[in-house]
Amino acid sequence: MTDRFAGLRDRAADFGIDRGKTVGVAVSGGSDSLAMLLLLHEQGWPIEVATVDHGLRPEASEEAAFVAGLCAERGIRHETLHVDLSEVKGNLQDQARRARYGALRDWAGRQGIRHVALGHTLDDQAETFLMRLARGAGIDGLTAMEERFGRDSVVFLRPFIGFRRAELQAYLRDKNIAWIDDPTNEDERFDRVKARRILGALEPLGVTVDSLAMTMSNLGAARLALVGLAEEMARKAFRDDRGDVVFDRDCVLGTSLETMRRLLVGAIIYLSGSDYPPRRETVNELWDALLDRRNITLGGCFFSHEGGDTRVTREYNAVKKLRGPTDQLWDGRWQLDGPHAADLDLRALGEAVKDTPWRETGMPRASLMASPAVWRGETLVAAPVAGVSNGWTAKTTGRGNFADFLICR
Repeated sequence: MTDRFAGLRDRAADFGIDRGKTVGVAVSGGSDSLAMLLLLHEQGWPIEVATVDHGLRPEASEEAAFVAGLCAERGIRHETLHVDLSEVKGNLQDQARRARYGALRDWAGRQGIRHVALGHTLDDQAETFLMRLARGAGIDGLTAMEERFGRDSVVFLRPFIGFRRAELQAYLRDKNIAWIDDPTNEDERFDRVKARRILGALEPLGVTVDSLAMTMSNLGAARLALVGLAEEMARKAFRDDRGDVVFDRDCVLGTSLETMRRLLVGAIIYLSGSDYPPRRETVNELWDALLDRRNITLGGCFFSHEGGDTRVTREYNAVKKLRGPTDQLWDGRWQLDGPHAADLDLRALGEAVKDTPWRETGMPRASLMASPAVWRGETLVAAPVAGVSNGWTAKTTGRGNFADFLICR
């Protein structure tokens, strides 16, 4: 007899990671993530499960308990992760998503788990396309969500991104497994709910989940070509310099507007670690500043000019309140090595640059003010980038060089 779920099972058996590695599985109790959990378990993967409770609905704790019970029946370790969104202002859904990924990343790190699977489907792709289209997104925003992406040392995977939600629900029905319908999925205050309903209205025109998936695939191919052009220019005109990015201004201004936009936005994200690019109108302001050779601050980065070059550095104001242990990443990219101690911390060098031989480094003062320094209380212990080592070294890590970063992001 033909197995009508063979495609799902084949995907669950092989989705691009080594067999035998423990996989973290994010499960809300909805059909997509619940089916993913059962498929991976059925295929013999060693798994651990996490459910994120945002604390936004009274039913959330019951839903987490439902997932915990289902896992307990199968001998699967489960943990409920609580996030606090009580102080959130602005876009609640976006902030909830960020908090969710942060909680899952931290959980995976504690468990020594490298990969975390998410239950997104082709339907999520189409809904996301419509929402981004409504916001006037460019080609990057209108391409498909990645099948995998990184958050620090954790890789998030979407094993079933190429399958329809109906297929996963049919699998659950066949196994006589109920799932939880989140009531917010019917709340038209949320853009995703509106997009889901609009998709149904567009079907008579032939605008379907599958046709939108084909459009996203075509846009993805075009995006790869544009990324290739930007990467070629990055290797020609850009260089990394002790935490900064420096480029040949005339070379960049002489390229196409799209390539230039990718390079400038890429430099900002490379240095700042931001999840989102600056708005297109602010990038246009940056372009005007480059033409006029004016210094400008944008996206937590500072653009200044040295002869024919433009230097992009981290803006001091964006990092002046960052503080952390000396043995952890600072500003998401700096790693320091030296005589670590519990009474030391990492902060920006700031105005203490005046107490260093900074001119001898050949680096601009603004760059060094935003560089990491080791402090004991209010006493400066070391500023390796500014020439005060005292047994400490500093290097950027995690993002590779700028040209490689453009390809991977």
